[in-house]
Amino acid sequence: MLSQVLLVSAPGKVILHGEHSVVHGKVALAVALNLRTFLRLQPHNSGKVSLRLPNIGIQQTWDVARLQLLDTSFLEQGDLTEQVEKLKEVAGFSKDSTNHDCLAVPAFLYLYLTICRSQRTLPSLDIAVWSELPTGAGLGSSAAYSVCLAAALLTACEEIPNPLKDGEATGRWTEENLELINKWAFQGERVIHGNPSGVDNAVSTWGGALRYQQGKISPLKRLPTLEILLVNTKVPRSTKALVASVRNRMLKFPEIIAPLLASMDAISLECERVLGEMAAAPALEHYLVLEELIDMNQHHLNALGVGHASLDQLCQVTTAHGLHSKLTGAGGGGCGITLLRPGTQGVGGVASLGAYKVQFPGQFPWEEEACEQSHLCCVALVK
Repeated sequence: MLSQVLLVSAPGKVILHGEHSVVHGKVALAVALNLRTFLRLQPHNSGKVSLRLPNIGIQQTWDVARLQLLDTSFLEQGDLTEQVEKLKEVAGFSKDSTNHDCLAVPAFLYLYLTICRSQRTLPSLDIAVWSELPTGAGLGSSAAYSVCLAAALLTACEEIPNPLKDGEATGRWTEENLELINKWAFQGERVIHGNPSGVDNAVSTWGGALRYQQGKISPLKRLPTLEILLVNTKVPRSTKALVASVRNRMLKFPEIIAPLLASMDAISLECERVLGEMAAAPALEHYLVLEELIDMNQHHLNALGVGHASLDQLCQVTTAHGLHSKLTGAGGGGCGITLLRPGTQGVGGVASLGAYKVQFPGQFPWEEEACEQSHLCCVALVK
């Protein structure tokens, strides 16, 4: 068992195209953001394990001895719903609890109990997680949380080595170790969302820009630097409920929804092609195509039933300024993105919606020269 303090950080993400269609086997394009989640893990000998999540006001502590006596066979059998309900009991939540943020605790318990069971006794740990990412906004906050947890617990239990070398500010795990981290992070995402696509945790693990389809991850190596306005509508919604609603609509109207999903797939592929061309020599024609793709995809997402009046307002305000916007993530509120052409000045009316500029692929906020693209890393503590 590792004895030193660990500090781990993972990025959030923006989905350019492929929301919801990716759940049905279509292509999604996603990029890491320069907004991150941080986790600090400190081993000790108190006989307690504590979890602090200041962003959502959660702090819980459990006796390790009590957790050690748990029959955890339910984590290896039964369906996911039953597992989550039992994890809620362990967490001390009522069965009818509807606070979606509280699922962060069962996700932690799942990863702690399953990863750390390789130890002779469960470890005493103090874990704190804080984030620059708003929760429930479609920016991959739960995935960054799950990735940080998986990486820290696997490293603390010495299932994977600590990548940080003496004298280095940051360290990155090997490709093989990242695969294992991503696998466990996906399980944490399942506890939170039920039926996630896997794209969020993949971007948070590998960073940069990715093409994702049916579990197959391909990095987009040739990507231009683009600027977007990121707008958080601050309208809460449940990814799990929205994914389920699209699935129900697909079952009810298969001949209508299937062509929509196929069209969304074609939009992702066309966007990938255009971005590849732009990496060599970006031109106005490229931006015009990207803007058309944004408009078409937003209409498709509305047809799937995952739009919202707040997102319609964003599109109306930006359209009045000659800009093009779409939702990103599950929709139903959350965040929207607006593509900015080079040299775009301030957009009146958008600031009141809570907009701020971001650049992708994202860079490390603490040291821009540390790497070209943001990814999961272990960070040296400042002494």
